[in-house]
Amino acid sequence: MDPRRYLVILEHAEGSNFSAYVPDLPGCVSTGNTRDECLANIREAIAFHIDGMREDGLPIPMPSCDADYVEAVA
Repeated sequence: MDPRRYLVILEHAEGSNFSAYVPDLPGCVSTGNTRDECLANIREAIAFHIDGMREDGLPIPMPSCDADYVEAVA
């Protein structure tokens, strides 16, 4: 299996918690007390999510999302 590189969106949640989701894998989400913990957890969630899709005979989506920053006057 070739490794795939999926976009992960990290959000700073209430307090000092973080949450993450993967736009190319709907329903693949995770949280963590720190940014690093959240990233480690979403890596595990991605692997678990893909394993479940394989078991269900579903196609594994290719990464297609991209992200960038845009400057704006606020």
